[in-house]
Amino acid sequence: MTATNASASPSLSEDLTLYSTTVSDVGYVRSNNQDSSFAGRRFAAICDGMGGHAGGDTASTIAIRSLVHIEHEDAANDVETIAAMMETSVLAAHDAIVGKAKHERRLSGMGTTVTALSLVQNHWILAHIGDSRAYLLRDRHLIRATKDHSYVQHLIDTGRITEPEAKNHPQRNVVMRVLGDFDIDPRPDISIRVAKPGDRWMLCSDGVCGVLEDSTIEEVLNNVLDPEECAQRLVAMALKAGSTDNVTAVIADATVPLDSDATQAHAPVPLVGGAVSSSLESLADLIDEPVATAPALKADEGSPAQRAAALTQNKHSEPEDVAVPRVAQPSSHRDADSAMPNTGEIPVVQKRDGSASTDPHDPEVAKAIKAHQRQVQQQVRKRHTRMRATVATTIVIVLLALAGAGFGAWRWSQSKYYLGESNGVVTIYQGVPTDLFGLSLSHEAMRTDIEIDQLPAAWREQINNGSIAVDSYDEAQSHVDMIRQQIADINQKKQSDTQQYGGEEQQKGASTQSPSPTPSSEKQQ
Repeated sequence: MTATNASASPSLSEDLTLYSTTVSDVGYVRSNNQDSSFAGRRFAAICDGMGGHAGGDTASTIAIRSLVHIEHEDAANDVETIAAMMETSVLAAHDAIVGKAKHERRLSGMGTTVTALSLVQNHWILAHIGDSRAYLLRDRHLIRATKDHSYVQHLIDTGRITEPEAKNHPQRNVVMRVLGDFDIDPRPDISIRVAKPGDRWMLCSDGVCGVLEDSTIEEVLNNVLDPEECAQRLVAMALKAGSTDNVTAVIADATVPLDSDATQAHAPVPLVGGAVSSSLESLADLIDEPVATAPALKADEGSPAQRAAALTQNKHSEPEDVAVPRVAQPSSHRDADSAMPNTGEIPVVQKRDGSASTDPHDPEVAKAIKAHQRQVQQQVRKRHTRMRATVATTIVIVLLALAGAGFGAWRWSQSKYYLGESNGVVTIYQGVPTDLFGLSLSHEAMRTDIEIDQLPAAWREQINNGSIAVDSYDEAQSHVDMIRQQIADINQKKQSDTQQYGGEEQQKGASTQSPSPTPSSEKQQ
């Protein structure tokens, strides 16, 4: 744990409050949103999931659920206590993700980044692991408060590439440290710094910072004062700049409350965005207060390209992308009557004696109920018959279309190649990593000597998912050569660090073993 500017300024007479909001969008390329975000009054976080369609969703959701209790930790209103709690919660999220992956094989290899912020006693506590980022705007100057745990950041640190080159590097998405089903260090970086009125934070996934320059981010944070509008602007700009990932931003401002009672009475409801929106009720239970889905990204009516992309996106959008926000109450405030099933209505029967009855035990009422039920059943059977005929016709048409499409897909697939895994080693496959009606569309073309266990976690994920796809065998072989060279570079770096450390230890040992003088026999007499 590191402390930054822990005593740099005198304490304020009043505690600062946090006003935060978030916007998350699936983007124009991905079919689902694997980011998860939370924007509360004491705590904010962004988690960027990875590991396939279901895995990334699950990992980022688990991380938010493991950390969200920080939002209401009033009893432990101490900076060091909350900092330790945030670190412990991140490690707990790691254990939960690993346990989930072990029980469900389809989630094997899932993981998530975590960048989380808490305001405690006028101090910022920041927990970070992965390549999501936290930026602090203070006195109109932008500070990058986190360091990416990525392969390209390692290349930058060692002077092998520059910052501009990193944005287009082929391995820019390889993350060296994340939470997940990987054999890597899950401990987050923890930093503490004194908060100042007017501080503005932006937490974001690499869908934002991967395409926007720091100078652009600084300009927007300075000029767009409204937090929600600021988040909307940054997410929209990232999409326009060509982001191919999910895009999520959290804006958090530190303010001095004008009236503590009024602030508490009109405090904004915490917002959640992305994949974790599907766990709205459970989050409300965890913090014991209402939680709402974040506002959707506003449409850009002036861009035909974005309108076309939005139409495509809507076909695959998840429930959390619905434009109308949802609010979930904690279980202690939910209306129990709302869960009662509708038992239907009892008919009013006009009896022969002129009286009316709704007593179900009355023979005439019971007869009317049975007649009504028979009528309903007949209507249901007719609908089912029409539905079965429609379904049968549709199935025949779909099968014929699928047969034609399947043959075309098979011919196309055999012109492609990808890197996968076979018996624990990297293997070049011809075809695409999928099945068609139970028939595999790929087969081994060449098995290499690169063991999967030698690869960094993010590479393993790409190999296991078959996401390194190319158009020819030569391109696939070129990727294998590049991976082999980069593994050699990493091993050489580790060996160099080990030798340097060993040399320093030998020098220390030599300095402590120099002989001390002993008195001569003549002096002893």
